[in-house]
Amino acid sequence: MTGRPASFDAKEFLKTLTSRPGIYRMLGRDRTVLYVGKAGNLKKRVSSYFRKSGLSARIRALVEQIEDMEITVTHTEGEALLLESNLIKQYRPRYNVLLRDDKSYPYIYLSDDQDYPRLTLHRGARRRKGRYFGPYPSAGAVRASLHMLQKLFRVRQCEDSFFANRSRPCLQYQIKRCTAPCVGLVSPEEYAEDVRRTVLFLEGKSSQVVDDLVESMEEASGRQDYEQAAACRDQIASLHRVLEKQYISKEKGDLDIIACVARKGCACVQVFFIRGGRNLGNAVFFPKVPLHSDHATVLSAFIPQYYLGKDVPAELLSSHAPEDSSLIESVLSEHAGHKVVLRSNVRGDRARWVKMAQENAELALNAFLNTRQGYAGRLRELMAAVGLDELPERIECFDISHTSGESTVASCVVFGMEGPLKSDYRRFNIRDIQPGDDYGAMEQALTRRYTRLRKGEGKLPDLLLIDGGKGQVSAARKALEELQITDVRIIGVAKGPGRKPGLETLHIPGRSNVLALSADSPALHLIQQVRDEAHRFAITGHRARRAKSRNTSPLEQIPGVGPKRRQQLLQQLGGLREVARAGVEDLSMVKGINRTLAQQIYEAFHGD
Repeated sequence: MTGRPASFDAKEFLKTLTSRPGIYRMLGRDRTVLYVGKAGNLKKRVSSYFRKSGLSARIRALVEQIEDMEITVTHTEGEALLLESNLIKQYRPRYNVLLRDDKSYPYIYLSDDQDYPRLTLHRGARRRKGRYFGPYPSAGAVRASLHMLQKLFRVRQCEDSFFANRSRPCLQYQIKRCTAPCVGLVSPEEYAEDVRRTVLFLEGKSSQVVDDLVESMEEASGRQDYEQAAACRDQIASLHRVLEKQYISKEKGDLDIIACVARKGCACVQVFFIRGGRNLGNAVFFPKVPLHSDHATVLSAFIPQYYLGKDVPAELLSSHAPEDSSLIESVLSEHAGHKVVLRSNVRGDRARWVKMAQENAELALNAFLNTRQGYAGRLRELMAAVGLDELPERIECFDISHTSGESTVASCVVFGMEGPLKSDYRRFNIRDIQPGDDYGAMEQALTRRYTRLRKGEGKLPDLLLIDGGKGQVSAARKALEELQITDVRIIGVAKGPGRKPGLETLHIPGRSNVLALSADSPALHLIQQVRDEAHRFAITGHRARRAKSRNTSPLEQIPGVGPKRRQQLLQQLGGLREVARAGVEDLSMVKGINRTLAQQIYEAFHGD
């Protein structure tokens, strides 16, 4: 997929994906959330974005902006849908359709002030007397559930006005979707049993309903009523497909779930936020940890650092008991102004939630380690491809950016053994060269950069990449030779025909021919990643400098022309254009401008 930032390796990312349900977040520059989506099978769904053909223009535009992706695994696709909606409201991604407000989520409503209660879809404020079950992802999900419940338990769903005015059973009775309580064909006691089973099922107590149905099936089989036995069997099978159990929605309070996984000198902490019984999403952290740190050590350091200064819920569920739990509880309680309890040994649904968070932490750490190992693999490929004696621990790349020679800026980006070292990035405003002289700009940038390093203000790179061909490489060699730097390997990265990625050629001093790596070479992918980052950094600086220069009057650059004299010139001559047109005599007639200063102003505009 051409045009996608080289920093995101879709192939490596897809290797780490699970086939379980969940949500995925596509991140762009500065980790802006571009899109949030749900999937019943994360691997299959996310892979579809990176196929070679068949993508719409909108999807292609989205994919080309991806610089990273994050995933959250859930128990069910329905739970993923609810989480997706929460995250869309939170981030309002550009490529998502914005969903409605939380109050519009639909529920199943069961009235309880009638002899024959009614099941129906409900949306809006829950003020009516009765039971509410949900929320559900959509009205369609509620309707499908009501349809299945009607087949299973035959509780009426008709309007009260329709129910009160029947003189004979309706069609729902004929097709075995209702027991016709409207005309007294079922007793209140029998109907109440159907309602009881419906409530048990909606509360997630389907095992009790199954037990009842199994007993009914055996009784029917014992009396050789095989049709009724088959109907009970089909009901039992249908029970497992009606609703997806919403684990989180049954929790009333606010709590956070914290899970930690640590290995190979790395750690990942996942924090899930439960507010008002709803999963509002999760955050992932990769704290720097000492070698061989265990989970308790990591959590005991992470929890205070993360929560002090923030609002803390009343309960924190953790995958492992942190060291000094009682002390942490005391400190957080005092800070929050209410009691905070840390729990690690939980059961039931809460144990499921902690397990879900830990699975997410495990997957995130795997992705993190695989990505890092993938980068190391590309470093090894680069070492072999260009003939280095050992892995380059530090790579620097220079690029030049200008518009027809205006506001020239050089960039220097730095990559270490684990990726970009952004704190070491530098820009250089290039001056005193002929406009458009890229060779002179490159030489000046390298001279300024490595003069400082020669003074001990940094570390020399093992590999120096130059965006350009033989001319830029010669300018770089000249600058380094002047500074007597001889142990840095230089490679020029020249763009291919049509500037098409994959067709770059490498100019390496000492080689008679250019080196052309294959388009699928991991070494070339790493070079492209570093080169593209240098280009991005350079063009950002150039645009900022150009905008600043275009908003600056040439009068501000002239020594001796302060704010008052600038004001006099502009007012008496009628604006900057007229100042530029004026001769020395005209300029010297302005109050406060002598002939010498008038000459300087004239030369500033005419370059004489």
